[in-house]
Amino acid sequence: MNDFSSEPSEGATSSLLAQKSQIERRFQQILDQVTPFTPYRWVATSVLLVLFMIRVIYAEGWYIIAYALGIYILNLFLAFLTPKFDPSVEMDTQASEMEEGPSLPMKNDEEFKPFIRRLPEFKFW
Repeated sequence: MNDFSSEPSEGATSSLLAQKSQIERRFQQILDQVTPFTPYRWVATSVLLVLFMIRVIYAEGWYIIAYALGIYILNLFLAFLTPKFDPSVEMDTQASEMEEGPSLPMKNDEEFKPFIRRLPEFKFW
C-alpha cells in the first residue's frame, strides 16, 4: 500500500548534490574574496578565539573540547612555522661531502630553496 523506502529517489539525490555543489561554490567564492585581507582575517580569528574562551569560562564547561581544540591549533601552528624541506636533513646527507653549514648556490644548476612553509597560511587560518 504505502511505498516507504529507505533509499532516496534519484531526483532527490541529484537535487541534494546540486545544492551541495552550489554551497561549496559559494563558500569558495567567499574564501577567494577574503584572501587579500590578511590582517583582518587574523584579527577576526583572534576575536572569535577570545570569544570562545570567554564562553568556555562563562559556561563553566566544555574544558575537554577547549583543550582538544587548543592542541589541534597548536599542531597547526607548529606545521605553519616549520619548513616544508627540513635543512637539517639535507645537512645530514651533505655532511659527508662537506663539514660546513648550508650555503647559497655556487653553480647555476644548484637550486636555491627559500623558506616554504609546510602548511600554507590560508589553510592554517
